[in-house]
Amino acid sequence: MIYCSNPFFQYLSYDKEIQKSIIRVLNSKQYVLGNEVSSFENEFAKFIGTKYSIGVANGTDAIEIGLRSLGIGNGDEVITVSHTANATVSAIESTGANPVLIDIEEDYFTINSDKISKAINKNTKAVICVHLYGQSIDLDKVKSICKKKNIYLIEDVSQAHGALWKGKRLGSFGIFATFSCYPTKNLGAIGDAGIITTNKKFLEKKIKMIREYGWVKKFDSNCFGRNSRLDEIQAAILRIKLKKLDRDNEKRRKIADFYSKNLDEKLLKTPKIKKNSTHVFHQYVCISSNRNKLMSYLKRNGIYAGIHYPRPVHLQPFYLNKYKNKNLAITEKISNKIISLPIYPELKISEVKKIVNIINKF
Repeated sequence: MIYCSNPFFQYLSYDKEIQKSIIRVLNSKQYVLGNEVSSFENEFAKFIGTKYSIGVANGTDAIEIGLRSLGIGNGDEVITVSHTANATVSAIESTGANPVLIDIEEDYFTINSDKISKAINKNTKAVICVHLYGQSIDLDKVKSICKKKNIYLIEDVSQAHGALWKGKRLGSFGIFATFSCYPTKNLGAIGDAGIITTNKKFLEKKIKMIREYGWVKKFDSNCFGRNSRLDEIQAAILRIKLKKLDRDNEKRRKIADFYSKNLDEKLLKTPKIKKNSTHVFHQYVCISSNRNKLMSYLKRNGIYAGIHYPRPVHLQPFYLNKYKNKNLAITEKISNKIISLPIYPELKISEVKKIVNIINKF
């Protein structure tokens, strides 16, 4: 079987180092917010090119806590997309703010910057731009809009660890940026984990307070807080994988390049790479007019493709009434045609060739 992603294979490629790191944590007697977390935070900030990096429990918490650190909450509006993981939207709602969903670019599946200005009103506080599938939004355009309208630019980089815009790491452009380190991500833990990056000292201080009960010092809560701490063991594992992230992303690019050069474009429309963007291919997402038949055909041949995402947020049962009059034509159009082909660093080129040959015979 060839799966769309396979975090177990990544574990096997690092197994000895990971096992040593777990034993190191167990022997350290520091199990919560110890040396592994602080070291990973410093190393990740250096990797991204920001002054600060703060570990939290998961990517959803990262967005919520980041928004709370800016004072965003009841009555405020935050613009984002419907073509994303539910986490982006649910995190906004968790603060009491209202998600305002706009459409995407058909060629790149990311937020349509031309739609942002029309969605801004007096209640708008921020735009969360999702760098979807491994490549950047048009940061030049969105930064310009945010500056002109005096709203915050926030990056959701959960699917684009290590990706670049004009040679600069994603996660270093917004007032803050968030990362999920779910096991299938380009930088994946063995469990849940999340990170927030920022260049603002006041945000780093506030985020650290919120992630641990609002404490300035132990048992003294000075603001709203909760428990969202990055685990020491997960931090230790992420430190190992971070060292090889660029190498692993290059493996993803080589797989993607082989797909793009060899797949029959009459059967599948392969992904486009945006100018100025260095794609890291968290997913290799194509367009197929016969998606369901293709997926069944692939499954019969031992290949498990995926769909990211089969139903946009605004069309999910919980959100239907709230967004019933929403016109997101491109989002709805592509949701019925997208298909994610297997891609992960440990996928062998011989397996990629097999996938291509099978698809081209469809």
